[in-house]
Amino acid sequence: MFRASPRGLLDFVATALCLWAAAWHTPVGALGRGVVAKVSGATSSARPLLAYFSGGVYDAREVELPRLEPMPGPEAPLPGAAPVSAGDALGHGVYAVLSRPGTTSRAEALGARYGLGPPDSPLAVATLVARARDELGSDEAAVLALFVGPEVAGYATARARAEGAAPTLEVLARQLPPGRSSALEAASQALMFGTAFGLSWPVAPGTRITSPFGLRAHPTLGRQQLHTGVDLSVPEGTPVKVVAAGVVRRASEDAVNGKVVIVDHGRGVTTAYCHNSRLLVTAGQHVEAGQAVSVSGNTGRSTGPHLHYQLELGRRPVDPLRFRGRGGAVGGLVPASPGPRLPEPATGRRALEEAFERAGRPPEDTEVPP
Repeated sequence: MFRASPRGLLDFVATALCLWAAAWHTPVGALGRGVVAKVSGATSSARPLLAYFSGGVYDAREVELPRLEPMPGPEAPLPGAAPVSAGDALGHGVYAVLSRPGTTSRAEALGARYGLGPPDSPLAVATLVARARDELGSDEAAVLALFVGPEVAGYATARARAEGAAPTLEVLARQLPPGRSSALEAASQALMFGTAFGLSWPVAPGTRITSPFGLRAHPTLGRQQLHTGVDLSVPEGTPVKVVAAGVVRRASEDAVNGKVVIVDHGRGVTTAYCHNSRLLVTAGQHVEAGQAVSVSGNTGRSTGPHLHYQLELGRRPVDPLRFRGRGGAVGGLVPASPGPRLPEPATGRRALEEAFERAGRPPEDTEVPP
């Protein structure tokens, strides 16, 4: 007597498709799935999708630094280590992630595909990445292939190019199927470390380190505080050279850091140069490795002429000496166990984090004088 309307069925199917699209292809849906997964203890593919909408995959979640041989402490000259080639630096970065216990990768299968041996050293990994780059066309796709396989990485690369986009990791992350969260995170950190291993040094390698990275008593406040970089004892007027190519994100002055330059090198790697007497660059300017970006001085909260050099990975400060080698090359990598997690900045004293995140004036009492 009564027949179901065909349009009603179509409306139902259309509504179901809209709900599915909202759950799987919008930031709100991804956030909701992430919350449900966290509460229930299940896994979720929401993280890569949120990374797509937030515009970045290189962040500070669960970053574990590679273990290196002990480096010099205060008042010790920096080893005369020269920056390694980009390929070797990337090999060290990927190897540092691959050698972590429990890290799932397809590196051995990829090596067998190319007729190479096991990826049991930074050099072997560098060779493997180079072969994958020849096939896939970019370092990002090659590194991603070590964790998701060449087929998935190749598909993501082809989709990116079909859309007219460069195959960066941020772009490739949009093309990955669900369930690749851990692989994307591993590739992100491998590329981040590879960039950090390739950095040079802002002043002469023999310059004294008068205050190292880490927690120490503030000389005036009398309490423990994180010193977020290393202080290099250089006379006022020393040229300060950027450690890698990048874009200047900040070139300004504040009461704590004095005249400061912050440079974004890509892949989540950022460096800062503080207490300068003069700035030689402006915000938004592209700079090349070794270019002078400032002249050292004694501005801001400083008790004497020096350069405060800071390295951040994924918006977290790390010890730059961890990525310096001995004898002109990166070395001493210990694959047995991961290094310590990055320390949280002291509550209320976020060092240069404010400047790195929004290029604004940093809070008071962030920098420990030399």
